[in-house]
Amino acid sequence: MVQHVYGCFRAPPTPPLTTSTPAVSFLAPQIMQPQDNRTNWFKGQGLWAHIPENQWKDWTWQYKHRLITPEQFEQFLPLTQSERRGFHHAQERLSVAVTPYFFNLIDRSNPDCPIRRQIIPRGEEAHNTPGEFADPIAEEEQMHADGLVHRYPDRVLFLVTNQCAAYCRYCTRGRMVSGVHNYHPRHEAALEYIARHPQVRDVLLSGGDPLLLTDARLDYLLSRLRAIPHVEFIRIGSRIPVFMPQRITPALCEILRKHGPIWMSIHTNHPRECTEELYQATERLAFTGTPLGNQSVLLRGVNDDLDTLRSLVHRLLMMRVRPYYLYACDLIKGSAHLRVPVQKGIELIRGLRGFTSGYAVPQFVIDSPGGGGKIPINPDYMESICPDGKILLRDYTGQLREYKP
Repeated sequence: MVQHVYGCFRAPPTPPLTTSTPAVSFLAPQIMQPQDNRTNWFKGQGLWAHIPENQWKDWTWQYKHRLITPEQFEQFLPLTQSERRGFHHAQERLSVAVTPYFFNLIDRSNPDCPIRRQIIPRGEEAHNTPGEFADPIAEEEQMHADGLVHRYPDRVLFLVTNQCAAYCRYCTRGRMVSGVHNYHPRHEAALEYIARHPQVRDVLLSGGDPLLLTDARLDYLLSRLRAIPHVEFIRIGSRIPVFMPQRITPALCEILRKHGPIWMSIHTNHPRECTEELYQATERLAFTGTPLGNQSVLLRGVNDDLDTLRSLVHRLLMMRVRPYYLYACDLIKGSAHLRVPVQKGIELIRGLRGFTSGYAVPQFVIDSPGGGGKIPINPDYMESICPDGKILLRDYTGQLREYKP
């Protein structure tokens, strides 16, 4: 809401910035480091170097050999007391699993490694704070068939599976995935609902993770959706390329090419996740004509500093992936230790805007509690609107600029 000040309509107050000199020290990183050259990206089989390469590159081998129990994890790293408590609580909340490929990315000497924080449970998950929910964005209230959420007028969310290759500890759908809870999607009921509602032009396949479906099942679902005349836009949301890039096989790429364009959003949170194998997987996807975007979640101790976030978005662009959304962490039960103040997210976006490519700046959003959908949260660059049409703006350095159309 704007305020009337001295004949102009003034925007709500923003952090104090000087009008005479650039506020570069407030906004800009001191040095554009670390280097993100691909020579620094993780490659190879790491702890599994003894495994034949043909097995390592087989996504079904990766899935079958996931680390699941605390004993399996402790073969490679000592668990903290908090992590042991987390494993105990995970039996009732959200299972633990991680592929050998993704486990390699953990800095095993650092208990606070940003990869480790995302996939190994902690005792804090048992602590529920006021305002947290099992279903924070009210998907159940807007589910019109099993696995089919119809929230926006022309779009539906099609939850096609309850399984993932690995389980993020901040998962919004922890109530549904990993087999802890008795949820099973019904594909035919969801397809029938879409066919009966001509206003639905956009379908997002999610889950769980759609790319865990077999090639035959995925081919079937995409064929059914393409046969519905009013469905114009099909998307897949997947973290499989990040957890298990071996899944991006020639056969899968051919399915995506056949039914394309299929838009895909991957989920990458930290630059360590941008590996040589992920680069090759996104290249294969891009060459099928699949437009790629990335959705990150802002997480404490993972990507809540400017150098890390800038490195992430730079690496994404190198992989032909457009940074799309930066989400505030949903108010999922047991996630307080991972959530970041919203003001911090605004500061991070301010620190990117103007100091790196516009393509590299994601939209910071809150998926509003109660099912209101995604709400964009932006730094406020507009200072005031005057009756004569003049607009006073702050540029990326903090200097005041005038614009009169």
